Amino acid sequence: MAAGTEEAALGYEQARDELIEVVRRLEAGGTTLEESLALWERGEELAKVCRRRLEGARARLDASLAAERAGEAVEAEDGDGDDE
Repeated sequence: MAAGTEEAALGYEQARDELIEVVRRLEAGGTTLEESLALWERGEELAKVCRRRLEGARARLDASLAAERAGEAVEAEDGDGDDE
Protein backbone atom coordinates (compact mmCIF):
# COMPACT_ATOMS: atom_id res chain seq x y z
CA MET A 1 0.00 0.00 0.00
CA ALA A 2 1.40 3.43 -0.95
CA ALA A 3 2.04 5.91 1.86
CA GLY A 4 -0.66 8.34 0.67
CA THR A 5 -3.20 5.55 0.32
CA GLU A 6 -2.31 4.18 3.73
CA GLU A 7 -2.53 7.64 5.28
CA ALA A 8 -6.00 8.12 3.83
CA ALA A 9 -7.08 4.75 5.20
CA LEU A 10 -5.82 5.37 8.75
CA GLY A 11 -8.15 7.10 11.13
CA TYR A 12 -6.79 9.29 13.89
CA GLU A 13 -7.41 6.76 16.65
CA GLN A 14 -5.83 3.91 14.70
CA ALA A 15 -2.74 5.98 13.88
CA ARG A 16 -2.47 7.19 17.48
CA ASP A 17 -2.74 3.67 18.88
CA GLU A 18 -0.10 2.37 16.50
CA LEU A 19 2.13 5.34 17.33
CA ILE A 20 1.81 4.54 21.04
CA GLU A 21 2.89 0.96 20.31
CA VAL A 22 5.87 2.16 18.25
CA VAL A 23 6.99 4.44 21.08
CA ARG A 24 6.54 1.63 23.61
CA ARG A 25 8.71 -0.70 21.52
CA LEU A 26 11.40 1.95 21.06
CA GLU A 27 11.45 2.75 24.77
CA ALA A 28 11.64 -0.93 25.70
CA GLY A 29 14.79 -1.35 23.62
CA GLY A 30 16.10 -4.73 22.60
CA THR A 31 15.76 -4.01 18.88
CA THR A 32 18.54 -3.88 16.34
CA LEU A 33 19.63 -0.59 14.88
CA GLU A 34 17.79 -1.36 11.65
CA GLU A 35 14.60 -2.29 13.53
CA SER A 36 14.87 0.87 15.62
CA LEU A 37 15.31 3.03 12.53
CA ALA A 38 12.33 1.37 10.85
CA LEU A 39 10.24 1.93 13.98
CA TRP A 40 11.36 5.57 14.14
CA GLU A 41 10.42 6.13 10.50
CA ARG A 42 7.03 4.49 11.06
CA GLY A 43 6.52 6.67 14.11
CA GLU A 44 7.25 9.79 12.07
CA GLU A 45 4.72 8.71 9.43
CA LEU A 46 2.09 8.02 12.07
CA ALA A 47 2.74 11.35 13.79
CA LYS A 48 2.16 13.11 10.45
CA VAL A 49 -1.13 11.26 10.01
CA CYS A 50 -2.24 12.29 13.49
CA ARG A 51 -1.17 15.89 12.93
CA ARG A 52 -3.03 16.10 9.60
CA ARG A 53 -6.16 14.55 11.07
CA LEU A 54 -6.08 17.00 13.98
CA GLU A 55 -5.47 19.94 11.63
CA GLY A 56 -8.42 18.81 9.52
CA ALA A 57 -10.63 18.55 12.58
CA ARG A 58 -9.50 22.01 13.72
CA ALA A 59 -10.28 23.48 10.30
CA ARG A 60 -13.76 21.93 10.34
CA LEU A 61 -14.37 23.25 13.85
CA ASP A 62 -13.12 26.72 12.93
CA ALA A 63 -15.33 26.77 9.81
CA SER A 64 -18.34 25.68 11.82
CA LEU A 65 -17.72 28.34 14.48
CA ALA A 66 -17.20 31.01 11.81
CA ALA A 67 -20.46 30.03 10.12
CA GLU A 68 -22.25 30.16 13.46
CA ARG A 69 -20.82 33.61 14.22
CA ALA A 70 -21.79 34.82 10.74
CA GLY A 71 -25.31 33.53 11.27
CA GLU A 72 -25.54 35.30 14.62
CA ALA A 73 -24.29 38.53 13.02
CA VAL A 74 -26.96 38.32 10.31
CA GLU A 75 -29.64 37.65 12.93
CA ALA A 76 -28.44 40.64 14.95
CA GLU A 77 -28.54 42.89 11.88
CA ASP A 78 -32.01 41.67 10.96
CA GLY A 79 -33.21 42.34 14.47
CA ASP A 80 -32.02 45.98 14.64
CA GLY A 81 -34.96 48.30 14.18
CA ASP A 82 -37.02 45.98 12.00
CA ASP A 83 -39.71 45.61 14.66
CA GLU A 84 -40.75 49.28 14.55
